Amino acid sequence: MDGQNLPSILAHHSRRRCFVVIDPKTGPFKPEYAGKMNFYLSAVDDILRHGQDNPTIGIILCRTRKKLIAEYALRNLEAPLGVSAYRFMHEMPAESRPSMPSAKELEKRLNEGDG
Repeated sequence: MDGQNLPSILAHHSRRRCFVVIDPKTGPFKPEYAGKMNFYLSAVDDILRHGQDNPTIGIILCRTRKKLIAEYALRNLEAPLGVSAYRFMHEMPAESRPSMPSAKELEKRLNEGDG
């Protein structure tokens, strides 16, 4: 692993009736991430998607992104794919922090669904 990759997340959105692939990165956006995501979306649509499902959605989460680079990387792709930057909790404005769940709260909520 090159330090830029974390495990991808595959989920199914029940209201939109589609799979969602989330690919978190620890560094800035790179154009090659769009190609990798397009591969994931094609594989999920081919292997897992049922006739009543909508096309799989891809989300690339990066530490930072340059809008122009992301725009060029995604311009001719037909799959629903987006790039977004994220912030760590300690970087968020103080007034926004109380409304965000802690990592422990998130883990607890995720584990409640395992029952």
